[in-house]
Amino acid sequence: MPTIQIGGYKFRFYSSDLNEPPHVHVIRAEQVAKIWLQPLAVEYNRGYNKVELNRVLKLTAKNETKLLEAWHAYFDR
Repeated sequence: MPTIQIGGYKFRFYSSDLNEPPHVHVIRAEQVAKIWLQPLAVEYNRGYNKVELNRVLKLTAKNETKLLEAWHAYFDR
């Protein structure tokens, strides 16, 4: 499962995500959020408070190109 470390968070996607639009699962400790990449939106949040979820969204937006490139490199092979 491809994982990209950014700012102390693991941005991960799974092979079973193939038939879904591009997104990442953002993991830190026991917290996880599923974030759609285009358009940027939260699918679900498990454990992040509002401040930290906003931090996750900002990191996702800032690294959107890198995350999309990794998604397509993995799923378009």
